[in-house]
Amino acid sequence: MNNTNRTSLTGAISTKLRAIAAAVLTGAALSPVSAATPAAADSTSSIVSHLGFDMCGAYVGSSTSALRDAGYYGDDQKELRSAMSAHLKYSFSYSHSTRTGRLYPGAYQGIGLSMTSFFENRRVGTPLGIYVFQGAPIFRLTPRLTFDYEWNFGASFGWKKYDEDHTPVNLIVGSKTNAYINVGFMLRYRLTSRLALAAGIDMTHWSNGNTSWPNPGVNSIGGRAGLIYTFDSRATQATLSDMTGTEPVKPHFSYDLVIYGAARKRMLHINSAPQLLPGRFGIAGLNFAPMYNFNRFLRAGISADIQYDESSGLGKYYVEGTYGDNIKFRRPGFFHQVSAGLSARGELVMPIFSINAGMGYNIIGNSDSRNFYQVLALKVNVWQHLFLHIGYQLNSFRNPNNLMIGLGYRFHDRR
Repeated sequence: MNNTNRTSLTGAISTKLRAIAAAVLTGAALSPVSAATPAAADSTSSIVSHLGFDMCGAYVGSSTSALRDAGYYGDDQKELRSAMSAHLKYSFSYSHSTRTGRLYPGAYQGIGLSMTSFFENRRVGTPLGIYVFQGAPIFRLTPRLTFDYEWNFGASFGWKKYDEDHTPVNLIVGSKTNAYINVGFMLRYRLTSRLALAAGIDMTHWSNGNTSWPNPGVNSIGGRAGLIYTFDSRATQATLSDMTGTEPVKPHFSYDLVIYGAARKRMLHINSAPQLLPGRFGIAGLNFAPMYNFNRFLRAGISADIQYDESSGLGKYYVEGTYGDNIKFRRPGFFHQVSAGLSARGELVMPIFSINAGMGYNIIGNSDSRNFYQVLALKVNVWQHLFLHIGYQLNSFRNPNNLMIGLGYRFHDRR
């Protein structure tokens, strides 16, 4: 994508997000007056607006076994097993008259609000969420029916966090605000030129990114159903079958440089007993990834990953006889807490957002950090080749490491 298109796209994002924020604050998003604006009434408009409402019911998987094993969870604690949520969502898509609309037919993105109940509100609260989301058709089944995907990423507020002085104790989350991550797959059926029905399955994860303790997170899987209203009945919603002609994005290499930071909590086993360390520890990292752009949707490559973790390898520096809030450690050398590895990365490229996933191994580092790690990140284009990077790192597919919040720059981008 050339610089002119990127600047235009960034301007459109900024204008839309301001309009969404105003609508949410004033309630205008619920008013049919929105459909009478000049942009919505013009069939040649580059932006097509949608309003959706979803209901989701889910089974909540147990997140307590690790806490019980660590001695933080009593046998009398009731585990969460079910959840119900409601979502109000505004989205926009690019019409087929625009280059972006022709590159990514049927793709949509927007902002959503949610309310979730776990039917244990006295213990865990009734979280309210705000998030960005994006979806698109994967393939078309009939002229009216498509099989779509959608992801959500944002924050949820209003949790009742862990408090050891009060019962019943919530040992699921350790903070009032938690990240919200969701992915779903659904069938979307166009009932009329304005109204569509969507139903499918989705999976959700809530956690605080290991910034507070406890943090086993909450995981759920369930079903969803909803309605989507399109304000412009004359807008032609392109589908995957409309992708004709020569591929407009030629294969090429681009190079992503990302710098990030974060803070984390840390638990260590001292003399065979789990010990939650007081305070938070700093994280700083750098990724450099040559990525081959196969087509408009996919790029992949190898990333060189370097990270400094202030809490890494502290066990061997423990000062005997100290414990609790007064636990002490000798200061490790800087390079003792630096790790370096290589990871294979794949990236789904869509308008505004890209989803990056990777798996790697730390080749250099202390025994604490030399492990198999996984990365999931959202990249948000903000200006030409500059993007926000919001990621999360695990090790061994189950142990939370840290958030990865930073900025990135893409060199040699020929989209």
